[in-house]
Amino acid sequence: MTDFTNADLLTALITPFNEQGEVDYPGLKELTELLLATGSRGFVIGGTTGETATMNHDEKIELYTRFAEIVAGRVPVIAGTGSNNTAQTVDFTAEVSQISGIDMALVVTPYYNKPNQRGIKAHFEAIAKKSKVPLMIYNIPGRTGVKITKETVVELAANPNIAGVKQCTEIEDLEYIVEHAPSDFLVYTGEDAQALSAKALGARGVISVASHIYGKAMRQMYDELEAGNVEAAGALQRKLTPKMAALFMYPSPSPVKAVLNAQNLPAGGCRLPMITLNEEEKKQLALHLGLNETALLHELPVELGVD
Repeated sequence: MTDFTNADLLTALITPFNEQGEVDYPGLKELTELLLATGSRGFVIGGTTGETATMNHDEKIELYTRFAEIVAGRVPVIAGTGSNNTAQTVDFTAEVSQISGIDMALVVTPYYNKPNQRGIKAHFEAIAKKSKVPLMIYNIPGRTGVKITKETVVELAANPNIAGVKQCTEIEDLEYIVEHAPSDFLVYTGEDAQALSAKALGARGVISVASHIYGKAMRQMYDELEAGNVEAAGALQRKLTPKMAALFMYPSPSPVKAVLNAQNLPAGGCRLPMITLNEEEKKQLALHLGLNETALLHELPVELGVD
């Protein structure tokens, strides 16, 4: 497994699509190289931001295989494999875990079914038993309708093949997990606005959407924190937070794709039921990002700072 020691800023990668609605693999490579150059130290491929809920089995296997080849072991790669069907998730995770270059499987809490905590534990334990790579728990109750309690996360952390968590809940839950889980358990916040506080509390870092756009500033923020420049790091987070919020003012990943397209970077449209932003939405997003209201209407270079 690729070393996660310095993997503090991970990007939850979009899936760029071409005009035919297919995965744009040259664009994926271009975007990956840009993100590596602007501070990303790892990736989640096939997560919520990657729209893999709209991909079939073969598309996901090809995406993960080709993406692992693009990254070529330079940074960790985590691939989304979860669903609300335990047996299906067991089989798919086992299959994905055999792809060379995939370091970990991101497994979401079963959605729709609304299992209790015992059911959740049994779900993750069944998947971990058959996977050749460790699992990362994806705890995102806002999307799944059920929350894994902090105590359950800590219990699952004792499983030797469950290595981390992407936690999208309150900062207090993150504190508890950092304090009570094994020291080598990888704790990430999935909330951009918690990026600084999470790392300061002892989490490994953030799995980010905003890093597509603000990677340099986020990298600088973490570097300032590591250097002991807490005030400088805090100032950057305060400037970033409203812009991070703006990237979720419409269903993600539509906003981040709109910004990438405006920068002439590969993103393309979204797959239904996600939908590309219309002109009025692009105007409102631009204003919330501190840009001219027409900045996202044309594919022209957009200056994006944090001031």
